[in-house]
Amino acid sequence: MQDYPNEEHIVKILGSEFVTHNVKRFKLSKPNNYAFQPGQATDIVINHPDWKAERRPFTFTSLNDWDHLEFTIKIYDDHNGVTNALGKLKTGDELVLHDVWGAIHYKGEGTFIAGGAGVTPFIAILRQLYKDAKLGENQLIFSNRTSKDIILKDEFEKMLGNHFINTLTQEKTAPYDSRKIDLGYLREKIKDLSQYFYICGPDAMVESIGSDLQELGVDKSRIVTEEF
Repeated sequence: MQDYPNEEHIVKILGSEFVTHNVKRFKLSKPNNYAFQPGQATDIVINHPDWKAERRPFTFTSLNDWDHLEFTIKIYDDHNGVTNALGKLKTGDELVLHDVWGAIHYKGEGTFIAGGAGVTPFIAILRQLYKDAKLGENQLIFSNRTSKDIILKDEFEKMLGNHFINTLTQEKTAPYDSRKIDLGYLREKIKDLSQYFYICGPDAMVESIGSDLQELGVDKSRIVTEEF
């Protein structure tokens, strides 16, 4: 059984950059013997007295064998919260990482369904499968408001090709769909009901899609959501 860190780790920001207009990639130093599985998360605290009590969960988007850690985080700059503060941090600033925990676990080939920043647990999973040449028939259905909100579009296209399906809810732009992921949309896109379905996004979306999949005939055991 793999041992996961059970203590605080202070790490430094090695660099950061925006990957969309409001999503930022953070490259962090990696503690010795720090280990996690694709799809797992940790709680992060900004190492500053003003933020020491504010602990938030984020999913690793790096792979375990990288020499650094990566997190891909949506920055909400419309209020003075943790992500707004994260977005203002500079190279050399410090964060505190806590235990590695649950999140989404890959169980086998299937369809990944994500809404907005909910795609982050799938990034490391798909990167690892791509690295291992095991992507197979996995596909990603990704819902965003507009095309400028699509996180890592080029990388997903490279990895998944035509198994990367985008739908936009507030914009009509070819070649993307302009549909909400609802029962009708799922009925059109899903042919194999025996595969696994991985869902991550806003709580209401996860609940709604899970119900729709079961209505289509998907067994509940084949629906994978975040574990806490």
